[in-house]
Amino acid sequence: MLLEFYTSAFCEPCMQARVVMTEAARLIPGAVVTEIDVARDNDRAAAEGIRSTPTVIVRGDTGDEVFRATGVPTLQQVLVAAAKAV
Repeated sequence: MLLEFYTSAFCEPCMQARVVMTEAARLIPGAVVTEIDVARDNDRAAAEGIRSTPTVIVRGDTGDEVFRATGVPTLQQVLVAAAKAV
């Protein structure tokens, strides 16, 4: 399972979302969290339709998107999405 976290350097909500993603990674066995800075990887962000930060995408083992949150997701939202991705 992949948790993609699109962020930017001076984004205060991104710092809050980082805490959620760190805790989710701790609680979800085998989860891989990938943090993508939209300024450094603008092409990837554009290809994914990222228009604001933070944005979190949860993907299942096949790479299919099962959840997307723009803004700071709750830990519960990420955990429920992870359960759907299995």
